[in-house]
Amino acid sequence: MARLDSWRTKIRRPESAAVAGIIFAVILGAVIVLLHNAAPALPSDAGQWADNEGRRDAVSTALNLIPFAGIAFLWFIAVIRAQVGPNEDRFVGTVFLGSGLVFVAMLFAAAASLKAVLVLQEGGLPPSLETRAFAWSVGATLLGSFGARMAAVFTASVATVALRSGAVPRWLAYAGYATALLLLFTPPLTRDTQLLFPAWILVLSGFLLTGRHTREPANP
Repeated sequence: MARLDSWRTKIRRPESAAVAGIIFAVILGAVIVLLHNAAPALPSDAGQWADNEGRRDAVSTALNLIPFAGIAFLWFIAVIRAQVGPNEDRFVGTVFLGSGLVFVAMLFAAAASLKAVLVLQEGGLPPSLETRAFAWSVGATLLGSFGARMAAVFTASVATVALRSGAVPRWLAYAGYATALLLLFTPPLTRDTQLLFPAWILVLSGFLLTGRHTREPANP
């Protein structure tokens, strides 16, 4: 029983959130790079991604990584909420949790739309060019538009919690706000803009991993 309590305590520590955040950031960054490398040069060529073996392999690798990114992200959310505890602002906490869950749902939905095409093609029932173009457009829209906006809301809410608690330096919280604004108001999102979200999570997680947040004075 003592070992179980000790294990529960360890997985709730900030270091656990840091490790989960680093894993998520690295995987999501790789997914974004792979999908952008496989993206067609022109919108009219959106249905041809499944015909090219290199692009198809890149998409398949990205789709295989997405579930692990989602799991790590959920772990990151859970540990952050556990750290805030009963002092959590319910308004900010609801936005934080809701935006994170919606982001994961969109991430999985985008992966499912592309995976369906690959499954059919591998099963000897290759979809039409129009179907493949539709699947790619759905996946790209979920990730690059709606998903990125949810990532912006999530980043802003985490930055707000961090700023109020004084757990991280102000510059890191303000960098989160800047990242959120760029993700929210930059149409269309380039690869570099989309990489801002995992990059900020990576920096935040790296700071949490150092343990310096425990020595930061808390704001009233």
